[in-house]
Amino acid sequence: MPIVTIQMMEGRSTEQIKSLIASVTETIAAELNSPKERIRILVTEIPSTHWGIAGVPAAEIIAPPKHT
Repeated sequence: MPIVTIQMMEGRSTEQIKSLIASVTETIAAELNSPKERIRILVTEIPSTHWGIAGVPAAEIIAPPKHT
């Protein structure tokens, strides 16, 4: 059973995450010839205050992503 973990900064819409899960599932199924029912996708959103870039919290150096 393939298990894919995706970690990303928070800020995407529910629809974007839903689309990401569907796309990754399709790709894994095609590349590994694995039934979709056996594929697991785990998405973890991390607050920008907990994501460090060059020793600084990302919240201090980048603009938050825009919701679509």
